Amino acid sequence: MTDTLFGIENMTVEVPTRRLLDDITLLLPAGQVIALIGHNGSGKSTLLKVLARQIPATGRITFEQRELRDWASRDYARRLAFLPQTTPPAEGMTVRELVALGRYPWHGALGRFGPADHAAVARALQECGVADFADRLVDTLSGGERQRAWLAMMIAQEAGTLLLDEPISALDIAHQVEVLALVRRMCHAQNRSAVIVLHEVNMAARFCDHIVALKGGRLAMQGSPADLMRPEALQAIYGLPMQVLTRPDGQPVAIPA
Repeated sequence: MTDTLFGIENMTVEVPTRRLLDDITLLLPAGQVIALIGHNGSGKSTLLKVLARQIPATGRITFEQRELRDWASRDYARRLAFLPQTTPPAEGMTVRELVALGRYPWHGALGRFGPADHAAVARALQECGVADFADRLVDTLSGGERQRAWLAMMIAQEAGTLLLDEPISALDIAHQVEVLALVRRMCHAQNRSAVIVLHEVNMAARFCDHIVALKGGRLAMQGSPADLMRPEALQAIYGLPMQVLTRPDGQPVAIPA
C-alpha cells in the first residue's frame, strides 16, 4: 500500500471576492511525481502554495501523517522544498552560492558551513548536472541551466519532497523535457516525492506517476496517467473535445479533436 504524502480533507481557500479552492478532499501518494493540471485559474498554484504553507486554508491537511500546522518552520523546511513560479533575483551570485542557500534550514543565517554542508552542495551540483559551471554567475546561464541550478538548491536542502510551480513554463521544448526528466529521475532514484504544477497535459502524462486535475477550484479527477488520457476525462477537465493518439512507442498523446 502506498504511503500518503499529503492528506487533504474539505480544504477551502477564500479571498474577499471569490473562492479559489472549494472543499477539496484528496490523498497525494508519497514517493511519486504528482502533476497538478487544469485550465488557467483552476486553483493549481493556490493548492501548491497551501501545501508550501505560503497561504492559509480551512479544512484538515496533513504532511507525512502530521497536521500541517503542527510542523515547526525549520523542521518543515528540512522535509520540504518549494520553488515558486517566479524565482527571486540571483544577481551577482554564482551557481555554487545559489545552491549553498539550500543549506539554510540546517545551520541558520549565522551558522558556519561545515563538511556536511559542503558535501551536500557538491552532491546536489553533481546530481543536477551543474557541477561544470558551479562558478559561473546564475544570470549568465540559459533558461534550462538556470532551472537546474534552482533544482540543485532544493536538492542541497536535502528535503524529501519537492513542490514546483510551473517549472517549465518559460523553457523551450528541449529544456522542458530535460527538466522534467531530471525531476523524475531524482525522485525515482532517491525515493523523493514531487508535486508539480503543469499546463501541458502531454508532459504530465509522460513524466508523472499520479495526476490531480482541478476545474474551477474543485477536484475534477485524480488517478494515473492512463486515467487522464481518455477523451471523456480530458473534455471534462478542459471543456474541449480531445482526441488521444498513440505514438509508436506506446505513449499516448492528446490533441484537440
